[in-house]
Amino acid sequence: MPDPETLSDPDDLRLEPYTRMRERDLVGRAGRFIVEGEVTLRLLLGRRSRFRAESILIAPERWPGLAADITALPVPPPVYCATKAVMSAVTGFPIHRGVLAVGLRGAEPEAAALVPPSPAPALVVGLAGLTNHDNVGAAFRNAAAFGADAVFLDGESCDPLYRKSIRVSAGAALIQPFARLPAEQDWLRLAESLDLQPLAFSPGAPEPLDGLAVPTRALLILGTEGPGLDAATLARARPIRIPMAAGFDSLNVATAAGIALYTIARGQGRLGQT
Repeated sequence: MPDPETLSDPDDLRLEPYTRMRERDLVGRAGRFIVEGEVTLRLLLGRRSRFRAESILIAPERWPGLAADITALPVPPPVYCATKAVMSAVTGFPIHRGVLAVGLRGAEPEAAALVPPSPAPALVVGLAGLTNHDNVGAAFRNAAAFGADAVFLDGESCDPLYRKSIRVSAGAALIQPFARLPAEQDWLRLAESLDLQPLAFSPGAPEPLDGLAVPTRALLILGTEGPGLDAATLARARPIRIPMAAGFDSLNVATAAGIALYTIARGQGRLGQT
């Protein structure tokens, strides 16, 4: 692979996918998404990612540290070099890290394909109605940290490949298997079809997490902050609460996901010894 091509014109058509990133991020990019930073780029290019890079845009001083990883790819994507001033003019905000890439989503997997078949252990996170990018990104980071097999998102939850979600996830959104569920998907029917025990987390649930006999196959369902999970889901699933100090029952949903994942993952023997 030759050295990257240097681009000095912010209006160069090859830079079009990177233009006005802040303005365009929420409306999608026809199967594309943006990643920022060296760590996230390495995850995108690594074997654990189901995605591939369409192109890479870097500041000239970043090329020596990335060249070996990029040129080692079976089919390296085009790499463009531009000064940070040019990159900032293209994207519409100051660029400090000097590393950007356009990723391609590819085909979306079916939820069932991501879950180990019964009777093997399984741990799946279900995000219901999470519309905050920080919470979705943090939930993905927790899912990857504690070895969840998959994350499922309902139709109301925001896209984990939004730029901010990827950043908050520390790149976990690129390597953590996930699937978007069809509109109006019934969580309990899904759990039954995959032989998963549905655990619905709510501060008002009667059963505490620390008293739970950890199931071999579990679907942890977490709702958005405020309304939480709907009454029908709580009535049909196994409601679980995370005990908190007296006089306070509000826990960030991503924090709740981390506590629940740690508890179940430890009980299933997923965590490495330190």
